[in-house]
Amino acid sequence: MKCATAAQAVSIVQSHQRVFIHSVAMAPQFLIDALVERESELSDIELVHVHTEGSAPYVNANHNETFFHNAFFVGKNVRQAVQAGRADYIPMFLSEMPGLFRDGSMPIDVALITVSPPDQHGYCSLGSSVDISLGAVESATKIIAEVNTSAPRTHGDGVIHISQIDCWIEVDRPLHEAKWKEIGEKETKIGKLIAEMIEDGSTLQMGIGNIPNAVLNELGQHRRLGIHTEMFSDGIIPLVEKGIITGEEKKVLPHKITASFAMGTRKLYDFMNDNPMIMMKDASFTNDTAIIRKNPKVIAINSAIEMDLSGQVCADTIGSRQFSGVGGQMDFIRGASLSEGGKPIFAFTSRTAKGVSKIVPMLAEGAGVTTTRAHVHYVVTEYGVVNLRGKNLRQRAAALTSIAHPDDREHLERATFDRFGR
Repeated sequence: MKCATAAQAVSIVQSHQRVFIHSVAMAPQFLIDALVERESELSDIELVHVHTEGSAPYVNANHNETFFHNAFFVGKNVRQAVQAGRADYIPMFLSEMPGLFRDGSMPIDVALITVSPPDQHGYCSLGSSVDISLGAVESATKIIAEVNTSAPRTHGDGVIHISQIDCWIEVDRPLHEAKWKEIGEKETKIGKLIAEMIEDGSTLQMGIGNIPNAVLNELGQHRRLGIHTEMFSDGIIPLVEKGIITGEEKKVLPHKITASFAMGTRKLYDFMNDNPMIMMKDASFTNDTAIIRKNPKVIAINSAIEMDLSGQVCADTIGSRQFSGVGGQMDFIRGASLSEGGKPIFAFTSRTAKGVSKIVPMLAEGAGVTTTRAHVHYVVTEYGVVNLRGKNLRQRAAALTSIAHPDDREHLERATFDRFGR
């Protein structure tokens, strides 16, 4: 049913309901704002989503009596609310999140989504974010949508018929675009080191940020690369155009770029639009370790906020403060380690922008262990590459110290002696 206004559309939402919000660039901002405007009419609304771009007015303190946000991932727009206790965080692997909706463990009353306009057969697309959103849509009692002319029509799992949508409004709103920082000298060094580790015919998983972009910049001489990833961004486009990313050696969906969501510029969304090379899949598929490992030479590139001398990785908290989320890191680190010729890689600059070492004697008090030390193989900083696989605790500490910032190594050596002796 077409609705005249966003306010009319969100009138479907009732008190004491759980509402899902579409992910990343597909977050339906008009519907979100209209729902928050209904604050005085509603009570006890639980909002759930992973990372979203745009504003999240429902986490503001003045709306706290009506809306409660249960985050699967803590992005910039909800971070302060989570840290202040006005919202909360659910630690969970991305691969398992859709199942939480489908098996009834977390029923969804209403899904607020963005879709592309229907084709001649009435089918819309979930665009650049299928991820856990498809599971929410399939499970929701009611679906409310922004039909956005700017949303890309993508191939894969994220297809929904207009008749399945209970109420929809037509909008022409540009999708949220990522803003890139300039790649620095340290990131460039890391990019070159990782590129040297990547063999022709590898299958890549990489996230967003300067280090993944720096790696992509260094792959101009590679051949027959494939993409099976949680997410991707603009950096893959030149490699596709040059015939470097072909996917011909992938075992799972060969010749296809496989992902669950994307975030980038308008150029990326235009590249995705009706592109049969791109398969947008449910996160329970893209992040399934058993599926990931079927591809050859999987290269999984992930980051860390800090890593201790035994190899424990904290990637989602700063001390006890929740900063982001577990996401799909463990899914791909394990999948890459089980892939024939695969390389699970942690890559980060040796120090933060404030000059604090990211390689530490012990994780900060209250820090979460995102990835266990038993899962960590390759670690890369601007000072080199080490492989912790098969190394004992003292050997790990020595290896990690060797790629720490030179000014931090003496401190780490003393900490190693205090902890392990000799």
